[in-house]
Amino acid sequence: MRRAFLIAASTLALGACAGGPPPEVATPEPVLPAQYLYAPDTATDTALTTLLPASDPAFDTLAAQALAGSPTLGEALARIDQARAGADRAGAERLPSVGANASVEGRRSNPAQFGGNLPAAISFDTEQIAYAANVTARWDLDLFGRLRAQERAALARIDAADASARGVRNALLAEIAASVIDWRTLDARKAAIEEDLAAATELARLAGVRERAGLAPGFDRVRAESAANASRSRLAAVESERARIIGRLVTLTAQGGAQVRAALAADAPDAGFANAPASLPSELLANRPDVLAAAANLAAADAELAATARRRFPTFDLSGVIGLLAFSPGDLFDEDSIVGSLAAGIAGPLLDFGRIEAEIDGAAAEKRAAFEAYRGAVYTALGDAEAAYGLVAAADLEASAAAQEAASLSRAAALAETRQRAGLADFLTVLEARRAADASGERAAAVAGRAARARVILWQALGGDTQPITRSTSQ
Repeated sequence: MRRAFLIAASTLALGACAGGPPPEVATPEPVLPAQYLYAPDTATDTALTTLLPASDPAFDTLAAQALAGSPTLGEALARIDQARAGADRAGAERLPSVGANASVEGRRSNPAQFGGNLPAAISFDTEQIAYAANVTARWDLDLFGRLRAQERAALARIDAADASARGVRNALLAEIAASVIDWRTLDARKAAIEEDLAAATELARLAGVRERAGLAPGFDRVRAESAANASRSRLAAVESERARIIGRLVTLTAQGGAQVRAALAADAPDAGFANAPASLPSELLANRPDVLAAAANLAAADAELAATARRRFPTFDLSGVIGLLAFSPGDLFDEDSIVGSLAAGIAGPLLDFGRIEAEIDGAAAEKRAAFEAYRGAVYTALGDAEAAYGLVAAADLEASAAAQEAASLSRAAALAETRQRAGLADFLTVLEARRAADASGERAAAVAGRAARARVILWQALGGDTQPITRSTSQ
């Protein structure tokens, strides 16, 4: 019997080896440039977190609320728990399985099934009731590592789920930061428009005085009132944008509109613009959540390919049963009622007409797809970072130019009013200068908001918050 077992095992193992090793899938590391094209020329020690409006109390409040109650982040955390449960199951598959059972079985026999009449000395009960209780055990020895490979794949999926949750958290924080910046930008725009409205109202009043004195036509007053009405229309547009921002924050934080509005009511200090931090493209491989998730998925695909290839090899398992068997409840715990068995088994494919090879080819294709997804994530991250650095640089130049433009046009408007009072310029010149100054002030506020938003984009592009995500850090 032992010889037959060894022959069967050798036959199955040789049959598996004849199929050859699993297909090799090359996964070279993507080649990245040594530095960014649009990175700042001078190295800075700016921390990545300074790119967010962390000094704004509204951001702190809304971010904490979102991390504690966001449905999107909660779903991502549940995916981590799901992946951990899968890894626990894969690890448990490598351990023995122990079970228990109990039964009561009634049986009735026909004496005629034994042939003719039985000798008088031999008799048996035609009706029996058997009472049994057993403990069973089974263990797959996993000699060829199929279960170990499946466990590696499951552990890699935990890493992928964790990285994906980090990406969700970063996207959530970036959206909240951008919304808070938009709200502060609206505050600045509103202040500029209110200054414009006050100036236009004063011009309309002066034009009315000149009209009543017969020094100017009514057309000047109408033009000034039109400019004031345009400022009022822009103020109404600002309020409509506020409603949109509050709606977006309600979705992100899972809070009511009143709570969001109360958080935004806190005053924010003028922190200025942080310098773009120095970074290298190679750091994206360790910091970007989407790159880390793609790398973990690639590792899982590699382990799945190994596990699938090992299905060509036989499985060896040990099983045993120990229990009690009696035909009377009173005899169940007698020494003679103890029964048991111990067995060793082998099973494996002998002729499957290419089923396993097809599964191996599919697993190899899945690994190739995972590798291309990883490469895509790497170069997407590189493109995001390059664009973000360039956006910060361009936004800073635009903000500086807009601020200078606003200052120059404000001086020009003041000079035009002085010349008009001295009789050296007409009212139309003053009105046009005031309109240009009014538009430049609001434009400078909007450009400053875009510069602050560009820093949030850079924060997310460089990897955002690299702290591992757990339930404690999300609450």
